[in-house]
Amino acid sequence: MLTPVAAPAGDGPGNPWFSWRYVHENADTIGEALRFHAGLTAQTVLLALVVAVPLAVVAYWIKPLTAPILALSGILYTIPSLALLSLLAPLLGTTSTTSVLVALVMYALLVLVRNSLAGLTQVPPEVIDAATGMGYSRSGRLLRVELPLALPGILTGLRLATVSTVALVTVGSLIGQGGLGDLILGGFRNNFYKAEILTGTVLCVGLALVLDLLLAGLGRLLTPWTRGRAT
Repeated sequence: MLTPVAAPAGDGPGNPWFSWRYVHENADTIGEALRFHAGLTAQTVLLALVVAVPLAVVAYWIKPLTAPILALSGILYTIPSLALLSLLAPLLGTTSTTSVLVALVMYALLVLVRNSLAGLTQVPPEVIDAATGMGYSRSGRLLRVELPLALPGILTGLRLATVSTVALVTVGSLIGQGGLGDLILGGFRNNFYKAEILTGTVLCVGLALVLDLLLAGLGRLLTPWTRGRAT
């Protein structure tokens, strides 16, 4: 949990929305919050991807399971974040990062499963027939043909999940595990300390933008055929 900083009270000139002094005096706390936020986001997205892609493959291969898988991930997504955290915290630890991590993975599943499945279903049937005619087994065709061609859809889901996770991590501030959200909530608790609130907010938005741009660049590197098609 981040250590609260002294904050001016009121809404006058002594409580500006931005303060270099605040940033300088609390650089270590801000840096720790940013590193925690980025790390928890990365863990969430990677774990959710490991779970979501196999689920999408199962839904792709076994059509009767498509609706139940999408419905389950959709139900998890509709649970209010505060309610879900309050249910998980007593089970996994009231101040544990695991509680926040599990909740975030559950929320990321819907976006990743749906986009991964969409990517797989958009593989042209003639390509699948050609791969089958070349002697590829079902698993070989999946790994060498279908998943590579589904990458644009998977990466789109990855970008959406990452940006939404950056925002949702802040909810963990309720149990002291919210990264930049701890700054935002701390600012409200510290007599509405504007500099602390805005610093956490700007860094949260900036982190989401940077990660989205990095993933967009990764997508261009991994799917060069989409650039040629666009031009």
